[in-house]
Amino acid sequence: MTVKSTSNDVLGEFFGSPSFQVNWQSEADKKEFWWFDDLHVPRPVSPLYFDIGGWWGDACKYMYRRFGVPFGKDWQARNINGYVYTAVMRREAEEAEKLAPYFGMMLPIYATRFLKWWDDRYLPEIKRNLEYLDKFPYDEASLPEMMVLLEDALDIQERHLRIHWILNLAQFAAFQQFGQVASEVAGEEAASKFSGKILVSVQDKNWDSSRDLWSIKEEIKVDSALQAVFSDHDNFQDIITSLDSSPRGKEILQKINDYKEEYGYKAVYTHEYTYELWKENPAPIYEMLRNYLDSDYDFHKDITRVAEEQKNAVEGLRSLIQSEDDSKKFESALELALAMAPLTPDHHFYIDQGTYARMRISIKELGKKFAARDGINQPEDIFYLLYDEIRQLAATPDAFDARALVAERKAEQDRANDITPRDWVGTADYWSLYEQAYVGVWGYPERFELSKTKDQETTEIQGLAASPGVVEGIARFVNNPEDFDKIKQGEILVCRMTNPAWTLLFSKISGLVTDSGGALSHPAVIAREYGIPAVTSTLDATSKIRTGQRIRVDGSTGIVSIIE
Repeated sequence: MTVKSTSNDVLGEFFGSPSFQVNWQSEADKKEFWWFDDLHVPRPVSPLYFDIGGWWGDACKYMYRRFGVPFGKDWQARNINGYVYTAVMRREAEEAEKLAPYFGMMLPIYATRFLKWWDDRYLPEIKRNLEYLDKFPYDEASLPEMMVLLEDALDIQERHLRIHWILNLAQFAAFQQFGQVASEVAGEEAASKFSGKILVSVQDKNWDSSRDLWSIKEEIKVDSALQAVFSDHDNFQDIITSLDSSPRGKEILQKINDYKEEYGYKAVYTHEYTYELWKENPAPIYEMLRNYLDSDYDFHKDITRVAEEQKNAVEGLRSLIQSEDDSKKFESALELALAMAPLTPDHHFYIDQGTYARMRISIKELGKKFAARDGINQPEDIFYLLYDEIRQLAATPDAFDARALVAERKAEQDRANDITPRDWVGTADYWSLYEQAYVGVWGYPERFELSKTKDQETTEIQGLAASPGVVEGIARFVNNPEDFDKIKQGEILVCRMTNPAWTLLFSKISGLVTDSGGALSHPAVIAREYGIPAVTSTLDATSKIRTGQRIRVDGSTGIVSIIE
């Protein structure tokens, strides 16, 4: 990879084209590198989420300030043609140089102390906040009381995002330290080879979710009448009706409902307010159960395999260590990194999934109040209003024609669905691609370099090596959750991106290929946990691979080959 050597060197520019026009807010915006946030918001964004829900903005500014992060000072977003684009604002070189020693001094403290803070302070606080929202008496509350709740919910969302960024930096420090130590004591090649299998979790909320559903499957499996309910009915409502007709079925139904209460606070796209939750519509839970039954999914086999691969990878590095001092250094870094690994799925569960799910519920309940007094057509129309518009409408019902405004914004979102968003806009320079660390989560700078060769006709697609291993199989392109039930056991999932709600597919697929995502993105992390070969950040796999084609995925080299 050939790159230039100074922070201000311009490597690429895009300011708009006839097919993707950009209405720039300022000339200053043109100088920033704005990349498409397909990691969090891959579809056109709702007005309210972009107004008050984004993970960027104040929470990120807090993170940069608290840690004294030298590689940035703010993280902003722009709505471009209906899609979220984000950019990190750089510090002046002199300011960054002054802050770097402080950042270097503090990061190890967060790495070594955060787990205790998480267990003793942060997680209990998060749980209390979520419980408050869960138990709020929505039906009895007046509209003014609901407006107070909205402010409380926004405070909770902001607080949880701040905790998210403290956790993120602490985990980053622990993983970075492990990588450096592993390279020092065993060599860079070995560290690169084994780390992907080591930095996985075998005890977290993702695994808990799989285990608890597997337990329900095991009970259904040994009862032919219960099995018949799932094999004879396609619609989950019919399954519920059938289960409710027998004592044994009622017991299983209760366990499924308990599962829904524990794990149902998530939607297919987590970072939004508009998507239906599993708690509201449990169809994905019943489909997962059907998948588990059809494949006779073995939870213990899966988790044992991951644990064994992790153990073997650790031993592989240990075998290369030459001295006792190096061994002590390695074991210390390893212990910390392994302890921090569960924080990836756990913070997704409590913050990314859990908090945004409660925000949806709270705001939708407020929407019911507006709909009841005939201000909007239906509760979910509130997601197409802005924060100040909601406050204005609450106090002055006839302040503006909310119905007309909602209809106009829904039409705008429909038009955005017909637009193919670019990967990035603005100015790509050396700093934004190679010195600004967070862009790596989206697969940059490799993604930028790969884009230069993507127009070539080839049977090989180059992406990022995200989860090691090689697998051949039949490709299955999935564009949205409506396609989940089309995936057959052992197929290779090809999609633009995944998020936590897509985890239900990982017990069924044999490999994964995505257009987006870096080594620390959701598809990469979960693929490693499930031991599935994966290639991410291919940019265009979804346009080059068709369902039914036989492909080979090499998660160690990042190459996807179209065989036939």
